[in-house]
Amino acid sequence: MTILQTSPSVSGIGLSVAPELRPRSDGLARRLVRSPKGRFGLIVLVVLVLVAVFAPLLAPYNPNDVHLLDQLAPPSRQYLFGTDEVGRDVLSRMMYSARPALAAGLVTVALAACIGAATGLVAGYRAGVVDALLMRLWDMLLAFPAIFLAIGIVSVLGPGWINAILAIAILNMPAFSRLVRASTLAVRNREFVTAAHAVGCSDWRIMTRHVFPSCLAPLVVQMAIAVPEAILIEATLSFLGLGSQPPDPSWGNMLGAAQAYLYRSAWYAFLPGLAITIAVVGTNFFADGLQDALDPHRIRARA
Repeated sequence: MTILQTSPSVSGIGLSVAPELRPRSDGLARRLVRSPKGRFGLIVLVVLVLVAVFAPLLAPYNPNDVHLLDQLAPPSRQYLFGTDEVGRDVLSRMMYSARPALAAGLVTVALAACIGAATGLVAGYRAGVVDALLMRLWDMLLAFPAIFLAIGIVSVLGPGWINAILAIAILNMPAFSRLVRASTLAVRNREFVTAAHAVGCSDWRIMTRHVFPSCLAPLVVQMAIAVPEAILIEATLSFLGLGSQPPDPSWGNMLGAAQAYLYRSAWYAFLPGLAITIAVVGTNFFADGLQDALDPHRIRARA
């Protein structure tokens, strides 16, 4: 007897699924660009990187050149964004300010992710006393508001961009550690981990080769989420005089210097504030788009 194989039907009425309607596995970049938020965030991030890297070529003036006869000059053909209180070109200083902002976002997140992921991986895999000690350490940091803790750390270490970077990295370590710990606890008793134990793999190999890859997707999303927060905290510390120190340009210290001249030159404070807003919103949108692209449930829902 011959059995005829037919296409899958819906409710027995013989509706087959056309091949072109079946879900396709698109690349991560294509899924990211397809999202409006991801597309906008990617554009902002690329522009921010280009401005930071090519600031010496794009800036019309040296950021520290003083033009005493053009103090607080309004935007014009000569100075597109005007000048500050000592005649320095605001546009040039804003372009150079993208460097400490971008470095704050990338360096702090990379440092926090490395240390936080390592401690979270060890805590989740070892459990017991090691887990309790490490998590209580991070809980102590989470008990303080982020900005106050950053101000306290920089006050102890001393003002400066490097110390601000260390403070922001310490703030982000608990979030990465707890995230990786949760992912590790979810997979530490899975079959492939048990099989690795059975064939004699060391704990270090199991953690790095079998457990950690399962933590990568949420870790990457958390890194993208932490970048705008790091940019904002760096600008806040510079605004308070605890981050980048004059005459080094920074969006935060430009805002701090512009406070005394709000009535004479509103653009002086408005433009650096606008740059911070665009950078933070753009990187937030990029993080949202990346989360959508990496989330398998959302991918299947769209398919």
